[in-house]
Amino acid sequence: MNFEDYREYCLGKPFVSEGFPFDKSTLVFKVDGKMFALADVDAFNSVNLKADPEISIELRERYSAVQPGYHMNKKHWNTVIVNDDLPQDIFFKMIDDSYNLVFLSLSKKRRDELALG
Repeated sequence: MNFEDYREYCLGKPFVSEGFPFDKSTLVFKVDGKMFALADVDAFNSVNLKADPEISIELRERYSAVQPGYHMNKKHWNTVIVNDDLPQDIFFKMIDDSYNLVFLSLSKKRRDELALG
């Protein structure tokens, strides 16, 4: 997994924006202004992803690459070490799940507004 593959995958999701709200090296992906993924562009060795707390426990027990979110709420965020023991398809599913958690947290009205453009 390289940074550009990760970036393109995140940007391929509907209604996603990217930016540097914290510093010049932490790229954050948001849906309607709410974060779902972030990573350091200079040292792409981990990604922070939002996660369902119950699923997080299972993933953390199964893969050493999945750890409690670094500098994040450890219940709702995971830090995923890139190119460790986590299969790439699981990594992409974690991105999908993170995006879906945030998107579905938006009101139905707001989701509909986004869909109408």
